[in-house]
Amino acid sequence: MNNIMVTSKQLRRFLLLFIWLPLQTWAVDHPTNNSIPALLVTLPFNSAHTRVNVTAKVNGSKPYTFLLDTGYGIDMVHPDLIAPLGLKRAGRLTIIGIAGEERAGMYSGAVFDLGGQTYAPHRVASLPSEAERKWRRRDGILGADFFRRFVVEIDSAQKKLRLYDPEKFSYAGPGEIVPLQFRADTPIIDAAVDSPKNVLVRGRFEVDTGCDDDLCLGHDFVESNKLASADGNESAGVKRGVGGGAEVRHGQLPQLQIGRLKLDQPSANFFAEGSPAAEGLAGHIGMAALRHWKIIFDYQRQRMIFEEIKP
Repeated sequence: MNNIMVTSKQLRRFLLLFIWLPLQTWAVDHPTNNSIPALLVTLPFNSAHTRVNVTAKVNGSKPYTFLLDTGYGIDMVHPDLIAPLGLKRAGRLTIIGIAGEERAGMYSGAVFDLGGQTYAPHRVASLPSEAERKWRRRDGILGADFFRRFVVEIDSAQKKLRLYDPEKFSYAGPGEIVPLQFRADTPIIDAAVDSPKNVLVRGRFEVDTGCDDDLCLGHDFVESNKLASADGNESAGVKRGVGGGAEVRHGQLPQLQIGRLKLDQPSANFFAEGSPAAEGLAGHIGMAALRHWKIIFDYQRQRMIFEEIKP
């Protein structure tokens, strides 16, 4: 048998290598923040009126603008693009909005290209009323199917949208993890608001990235919890969406609380009748509030993650 001589210096190198390798393995398997191997693409977005708009090609087209909207149960395409994109009719469905409902056509054959990352929903829909507008605000909407396909991170401070592979994504960062519930395709979280008399009122709220306000609250929730100011100083207005317009009063509440997170003086739209959310819910939390944090939608694990934005 041959004798093997190992010097003290070689032994130290071996021990350092032995220690370093497990640390490297741990760093890959347990990232301190988002799982980098799961990152598929990073996209810039513009945030007109706080909403998140990204560009995407469809079936090899020129870039079009799409709104990220968790309030929609299906991806949408403007009716003027159906024929040019070669989409095929595949039935009809009813879209329910804040002021009513509208029938929409469904189509197949759409393949989205987002910075080289392709996404092919089973169906998209198109609202006929969009063709009647004098100007086109956007070319479509990325809704529930998009949020189910990816883990979606919205970084409003950097105006970056990051899409992750749900199967590979892991999170070990410092953020506030909030459970998601769903009613049909709409994400719902538990939150609370302070009333004008500083009474904490808890409720279940839809998360609506397509809304450009902080809060929109249903009439029954507002009245039963006395959230509107007694002096009636709120200004009147109309919120528009699918089905038409709904009368609201614009006001403000002392605070919104989501888990341990707090947002002071959020704006609020108090609905004069009905509600922007489904029955039994307080209302919805819009992108104007959500943009104060970096947010991650992880539908597969039924959670939403809020990270503080560092100055």
